[in-house]
Amino acid sequence: METKKQKLKELRRLFREQVLERDNHKCKFCDCTEDLDAHHITNRNGLPVFGYVISNGITLCPKHHARAERYHRSFCKNCFKDVSPESLYELISSSYEEALSDCVKLEEVQ
Repeated sequence: METKKQKLKELRRLFREQVLERDNHKCKFCDCTEDLDAHHITNRNGLPVFGYVISNGITLCPKHHARAERYHRSFCKNCFKDVSPESLYELISSSYEEALSDCVKLEEVQ
């Protein structure tokens, strides 16, 4: 029987694999192909199943991942508008509503 921790680890692995595959293993900003991360567009704690759905992920290199993380800590949201959740969802043709819906569906089958 699979534990909750094992299920979460598998969700995380699948999330990363699916996001990188969809984005052709390249940063969506600069086409970098090294040290990539599957970034959660909406924070993991803001969605069911920790947001581990492809519609909530985007492939970013370390430079752009750091920039996307800074958006959430910045008082100047306009300074980081290019990496706002809305902008990132647009880059992958998704939305918060789609990610939330996908998370709810995934949660139902867990």
